[in-house]
Amino acid sequence: MADSQPVRLEMWRQIYLRLGKDWKVALLALLLLSVASATQPLLAVIMKPLLDEGFTGARPSYIWSIPLAVVGLMLLRGITTFGGTYLMSWVANNLLLGLRSEMFERLMAMSDETFRARDRGRLLNRFTIDAGNVAGLSTEVIRVIVRESLTVVALLAVLLYMSWQLTLIVLVMLPLSVLTGRYFVKRLRRINRDTINMNAELTRVVSEGIAGQRVIKLFDGYARERDRFAYINARLRRFAMRAASADSAMSPISQFFVALSVAIVVAVALYQANHQGLTVGSFAAFMAALGQIFDPLKRLTNIAGAAQRMLISAESVFSLIQEPAEQDTGTRDIAGRLSGQVQFCGVSHRFADASRNTLDNIVLSVPAGQTIALVGRSGSGKTTLVNMLPRFIEPTDGQVLIDGIDIHEFHLRALRSQLSLVSQDVVMFEGSIADNVAYGSQADVPESRIRDALEAASLLEFVDSLPEGIHTQVGSNASAMSGGQRQRLAIARALIKDAPILILDEATSALDNESERQVQASLERLMAGRTTLVIAHRLSTVQKADRIIVMDQGQIAEEGTHADLLAQGGLYANLYQLQFIDDSASDQGTSASDHSASVPGRAS
Repeated sequence: MADSQPVRLEMWRQIYLRLGKDWKVALLALLLLSVASATQPLLAVIMKPLLDEGFTGARPSYIWSIPLAVVGLMLLRGITTFGGTYLMSWVANNLLLGLRSEMFERLMAMSDETFRARDRGRLLNRFTIDAGNVAGLSTEVIRVIVRESLTVVALLAVLLYMSWQLTLIVLVMLPLSVLTGRYFVKRLRRINRDTINMNAELTRVVSEGIAGQRVIKLFDGYARERDRFAYINARLRRFAMRAASADSAMSPISQFFVALSVAIVVAVALYQANHQGLTVGSFAAFMAALGQIFDPLKRLTNIAGAAQRMLISAESVFSLIQEPAEQDTGTRDIAGRLSGQVQFCGVSHRFADASRNTLDNIVLSVPAGQTIALVGRSGSGKTTLVNMLPRFIEPTDGQVLIDGIDIHEFHLRALRSQLSLVSQDVVMFEGSIADNVAYGSQADVPESRIRDALEAASLLEFVDSLPEGIHTQVGSNASAMSGGQRQRLAIARALIKDAPILILDEATSALDNESERQVQASLERLMAGRTTLVIAHRLSTVQKADRIIVMDQGQIAEEGTHADLLAQGGLYANLYQLQFIDDSASDQGTSASDHSASVPGRAS
């Protein structure tokens, strides 16, 4: 993609458009670097009067004026180089700040479907490696191009002034070196793209290794993970060596053309000197300028590789920035609180590339304040249906209504303000317990409300036993807390929000019986007075629901109360019977009293 000229130009345009108000600073930096470039050929020019007149004694003042001139030029060069480099670094870091802010804003604005389709390792790679490459290399490229190009032009002017015949020889040899460099630049471009893609794979594998370290240890997955990492690590080494070979070959080949041109220049200069056409001072100044011209030319050639890395990274960064955001076509805001009546009107859904519908013409009405349980085998469409309420998933056909209003008429933030979620995958953020309970729009609630929510979630006693109480830091995803404690923390968060519609997605499926009983009691307090949709595989947790919806292959197979469905002897009764047998088998090792207490407890 980045190989085409229009795309490369667009990448450059996108980068430098983001300089914004910093363009004046960048301009000043380039001006300072230009002054530094102008000082370099002057050092070569000094050689002519120094040799022709200084050493002969024709100009005694050169004893002090030329050394002072050299010191002055170097001082000026040092100051302007420092100032220009510092200001360009300032611009680069501001550019990186802006790019990462844009990327994070777009990341948060992406739809749930887009999130699920993206590789987490590649997303992280864009923030860490790619964004840094774009900001750092873009300013480095422009700095080198401006400074070294001006240096080359100034030195060429000196060469022409000293001897246009010798300069002509140099100009004939330079294109050969440039053409050779272009070949290696194209090769580096391909290698850099492969390297960036493989770095993303490395990030993904390491992230999975960190997240799944317990599974790796328990299931003896060391060899598999080691092989995956070794393969990617070896590929990265291979790409690095290919890049190094191309980079290394470019320098000696360029130096060969340099040596060839110098040899021809020396031969022609000796011929001119013998025919009184060139003084010793002129030749020394010419050779000094010629000797200085190759370093900036080399840097200009080498910067092509950096420019290609930058363009590949820019392609990755801007592909994220240009990702389509969630479609928020709603026009309604919500003043206060909805009653919470939910209706699914002929809703169907099919995932991209799926052979059949995940949901097929679902018609379901949930009166405000009722609790509806969705049960069924895995893949029956329960989660897909519920995820349509916050518009994480859009229906292919049909409508979803809240209080008789199509949810697409609400602004997304207004719609989601009326919903709370407690799922089996509890997400906690870096910060204190109070920060996680009063999260987001509830961040300003008084501590008394946080404590009330924790008490209602049966967690206040535990929190008060901690050294810092509600201000205790939870760490990474509250991993130091038990599953039941984390689940009740999520319940406290939902209680603080006090939304009229509550979604419980397998909220107790990962808990042991004792933790489940504690969480279930907290959930019942949370569900009071709210429209609640419960997704559950453990049927013992939904027996008190006002209505149970049994789903099968994307359709509603049965509905009714727990007792009614058992009496029907259909799919729900079969599922319940199988689960009761499984639960009984798993409890064979417990005492009779424990067993008799566990089933009613879970059913409560």
